[in-house]
Amino acid sequence: MTKTLADIYFQQGYFQEAYKIYKALFEKDPSDLDIQIRLDELSKKLGPSSPSIIKSPRSTEEKIRFLKNWLANIQRRKKGNGKYIL
Repeated sequence: MTKTLADIYFQQGYFQEAYKIYKALFEKDPSDLDIQIRLDELSKKLGPSSPSIIKSPRSTEEKIRFLKNWLANIQRRKKGNGKYIL
């Protein structure tokens, strides 16, 4: 299971399959902002049968790690194409 495969499923409209992969990836790395955003988007598309599993970090250390990952994702996206994409 990879983010690339989940992206392909998403682009082709196989939202349930994409959701399952993103959910598994999220469980491995809950601080990955890209996966959190995609899961939230898919939750809205799939309706109430697939509730959002995005959790806010609880401890100060978790919050710092989450925000550092978030910033790194933004910087990576900006470096990749010269614009911010959120």
